[in-house]
Amino acid sequence: MAANLAFAQVPAPSGNGNGDSAPKAQEKTPDPLGRDTPAGLVSGFISAAAEQNYEKAAQYLDLSKEKGVWGPSVAQQLQRILDQGGYVFSRLRMSTEQAGDVDDGLPPDQDKFGAVRTTSGLVDLIAQRVEDKDGNKIWLVSARTVADLPSLSRTVISSMVDRLLPYSLRDDYRFAGVPVGHWLAVLTLAVVSFLLVWAIISSLLWVVFRLRNRQDSRLRKVLSASAFPIRLFFTVWMLRVTMVLAGVSIVARQHMSSVTEIIGWIALSWIIWRVVDALGEFAIARMTLRGRLSMLSAVTFIRRVVKFALVAFAVIAGLNALGYNVTAGLAALGIGGIAIALGAQKTIEHLVGSLTLVTDQPMRVGDFCKFGDTMGTIEDIGMRSTRIRTLDRTLITVPNGNLAALPIENFSRRDKFWYHPILDLRYETTPEQLRSLMDSIRELLIDHPKVDSPGRVRMIGFGPNSLKVEIFAYVHAVDGDDFLEVQEELSLRLMELIEAAGTGFALNSQTLYIARDRALSMTRSPQLAPHEQDGGEAEGRPQQAANART
Repeated sequence: MAANLAFAQVPAPSGNGNGDSAPKAQEKTPDPLGRDTPAGLVSGFISAAAEQNYEKAAQYLDLSKEKGVWGPSVAQQLQRILDQGGYVFSRLRMSTEQAGDVDDGLPPDQDKFGAVRTTSGLVDLIAQRVEDKDGNKIWLVSARTVADLPSLSRTVISSMVDRLLPYSLRDDYRFAGVPVGHWLAVLTLAVVSFLLVWAIISSLLWVVFRLRNRQDSRLRKVLSASAFPIRLFFTVWMLRVTMVLAGVSIVARQHMSSVTEIIGWIALSWIIWRVVDALGEFAIARMTLRGRLSMLSAVTFIRRVVKFALVAFAVIAGLNALGYNVTAGLAALGIGGIAIALGAQKTIEHLVGSLTLVTDQPMRVGDFCKFGDTMGTIEDIGMRSTRIRTLDRTLITVPNGNLAALPIENFSRRDKFWYHPILDLRYETTPEQLRSLMDSIRELLIDHPKVDSPGRVRMIGFGPNSLKVEIFAYVHAVDGDDFLEVQEELSLRLMELIEAAGTGFALNSQTLYIARDRALSMTRSPQLAPHEQDGGEAEGRPQQAANART
């Protein structure tokens, strides 16, 4: 070791024979056995044990303090201890960092990766970070744990599965590195766990439903809809516990670990999905009952965002359970974050538009609105786009980013309807008739129960062919159809009042007045004197011209 240190301090000669240039730093290469992290240590050891390659499995043990021991024998002993009463942590709990878990309360170069059930209690299994012969840092089963293996093998609780299985199913036949009998034990434990959980959950639901005797109880609906994923979730975790208690092979448990974790995450996501649906329906019903219809679109949008986040979380957890390093993948996304942001610019714009529509609430589902040149009823406000049913009964999908930039006219938010006709009356209408008519119209507006009084009735001017009378009033109506009914009634009453006043509507016509020009002056200028001899003819010409103009 001292010689190695001495040689490490001597500068390496450069390519030209001089020792002036500094040597290049050697890049660390990953450990071929995957011992760079505690998670790699556990996964590599169990994989080697599944292949019954105990020489390879021994390379995951720190045998530096064991003199005269045969490594494969120690590795086989550790596997037998794990089979009978030990367990290792799942991939989600094991550290995938080279430095290990620095917050576990152990020294910096130590990590706990499992435990063994003995007659005197649990004994922790420790991994130690050491230097290999090349000076690289790797993780091995600590020398202290290796030294405790003989005593652990004497005190570990014997496997129930091995006691019950015949020799042929226990040792002769194997599948994926696991005795066939252990796979049969896993299947049996899965069925028993499911039936036991089914019975327990059904009993609890029966008690809850008996205590809450309301048949339309929202709690009953939520529990009924979530009953199967709840049973599935607890079955998975009961199976994990019973496999350890029964002494199923550690290799079989490691194979089942990924399966049970994926099923567990699916079941948990399923439960949360059902709860989110139930809470959304409850919120929509409550807001509809209180008349707060403006919040319905916000509730729908929030429910979809939560579901989207739930699916993303479930996918990430599932990939972690399968052994994929999602953290490294997300970090890699940060490298190309600018390119992704530029490529997803429109998508981000539409998501921001969705948030704008939800927070500002210029419209909600069911509203009749006008967007630019488009008019229609809002059918759905999604995370990216909004669907609009037009008057032609076609369906238009508008991206929310574009929709948020348009002026939105919401007809469904009107508290009153504007009644604003302009009457064109004939010019033959006398002032007395006009005053009487306007007084009658004012009385009509005041007496009508759905007109917001006082209405305004004024003569506003003289048109090209009519006298103009403006009516300005607001009508209280539930919707457009109700307003049209009131408008029709008022318009018919106006026709009756105009007829009773002795006048009528002006027609879009023109009046032509024909008149003669004045006669020319008898005083003639001297320049016209020669023509006076044709006086009779000259006098006839203006008259003829006047007749031609008429």
